[in-house]
Amino acid sequence: MAITKEAFVASLSASIDSARRQERPYRHWFLHRCIPEGAVDPMLALPFPAPDLGGISGKRELHNATRKYFDVENRAKFPVCEAFCQALQDTRVTAKIAKFFGAKLTGSYLRVEYGQDTDGFWLEPHTDLGVKMFTMLLYMSKNPQHRTLGTDIYDEDKKHLGCSPFLSNTAMVFVPSNMTYHGFEKRPIEGVRKSVIINYVTNEWRAREQLAFPESPVAA
Repeated sequence: MAITKEAFVASLSASIDSARRQERPYRHWFLHRCIPEGAVDPMLALPFPAPDLGGISGKRELHNATRKYFDVENRAKFPVCEAFCQALQDTRVTAKIAKFFGAKLTGSYLRVEYGQDTDGFWLEPHTDLGVKMFTMLLYMSKNPQHRTLGTDIYDEDKKHLGCSPFLSNTAMVFVPSNMTYHGFEKRPIEGVRKSVIINYVTNEWRAREQLAFPESPVAA
């Protein structure tokens, strides 16, 4: 059975309504059942090859050539990508995100990255502050060994304070600021750690080919 835009809208809305807020070291939220259960396996099965790290990591942009997005081309190829992006572009979802999280989305653009991390991957602490107006890290992997592979959280001095839980179809959300340090401490990864990284970015975002709707700004 096809997973529709309306099903994604309903799941995203319900997950936001039941989000659990944390204030330290900066305001962030944990969400559960973010997408329809029937969409999890199709999203995990998307035929994108995991990038070869070549022994280099620390920043995702080091591997820009092999990163995958729910862009115009992949929306057309894969119905699950299309329905997901259409839901995230829908004013019912963008207005709820803007109101619930306090994110300023009007005039921004949807960018959805399909993250596939393999052994050797790590990310230095960073804030996402700049052209990113909203960040949602949607965890997808079902592998029980991945439960300790959540996003690492740091204080404003980049002191490591812990990590988010990594459970399939859950997410960590925050509105980027000069305090929202997060990353990924290097540790063993069995198989492929899969996640979907959702951002709304300003018009200053230069890599327009990464955007889901490069000609259509959000109306929150």
